[in-house]
Amino acid sequence: MINEHDALRAPAAAPVLEGDAGDFFALLKPRVMSLVVFTALVGLLMAPGEIHPVLGFIAVLSIAVGAGASGALNMWYDADIDRLMGRTAKRPVPAGRISADTTLAFGLFLSVFSVVTLGLVINWLSAGLLAFTIFFYAVVYTMWLKRSTPHNIVIGGAAGAFPPIIGWACVTNSISLESIALFAIIFLWTPAHFWALALFKAEDYGRAGVPMLPNVAGERATKFQIVLYSVLTAISGIVPTLMGFAGVAYGVVASVLGVAFVWYSWQVWRMADGDKKMIPAKKLFGYSLLYLFGIFTALLVDALVTKFFGVVV
Repeated sequence: MINEHDALRAPAAAPVLEGDAGDFFALLKPRVMSLVVFTALVGLLMAPGEIHPVLGFIAVLSIAVGAGASGALNMWYDADIDRLMGRTAKRPVPAGRISADTTLAFGLFLSVFSVVTLGLVINWLSAGLLAFTIFFYAVVYTMWLKRSTPHNIVIGGAAGAFPPIIGWACVTNSISLESIALFAIIFLWTPAHFWALALFKAEDYGRAGVPMLPNVAGERATKFQIVLYSVLTAISGIVPTLMGFAGVAYGVVASVLGVAFVWYSWQVWRMADGDKKMIPAKKLFGYSLLYLFGIFTALLVDALVTKFFGVVV
């Protein structure tokens, strides 16, 4: 007997063409990959100790390839629901430009290549963390959490929060409280970011049968959770200064960015239930990307000034 999931994932009647280089690049989820690369680089540069620039480049490249592998495996498994959602229907697999089998092989090859390269060239702790991150995103989140619980993005957000820890481990061959603090910023940021998206894409998620929080618990409960996580995110943003591995100037920047994050989330809370335009939610979603980029840019500047000029700002 064929279940609904298998039926939806059955190949289309039309022949599947193997896409061009742009399609294969799209499988890597380049926008997500760019965030992974950036946060991993910040973790690598903030870590105590030195790493040769060539080794650092190989480390970051391996992490990027591993992130791309996760994206490809996610697109392979999620092709059935991707073709039902407006924002994902044009991805290479649901659009029929690349076959599911090719996508799976591509993702598995990149996974093995990235982990083995990182282990042989850098160290096996960072390689093990990268392997766990790929597994967590592709199997635990994509195959299980995403389709089974409205808190999918809370638990699954751990996958996107690991890159700074991996970058840190590339230099130190260890995991520290400092790297865990960097992990916490991304981990706590993820729910507010994605639930803002889920509010104005609720119909898409409902059509695909994905139990996102607005579809399961309603708008009001989602808005409350967004405010809660935005406050936790703002607090986590200043923790590097409180722990002493980032300067006061960073703490000021993080505080301003955090207050703005809470303000945008408060506007979402005040948004009328049933609002069709969802402008506050869209603004929060956009600002949340700016927030994370701003936080890690400030951390990067702080680390570079400290390392190269010996000045704590």
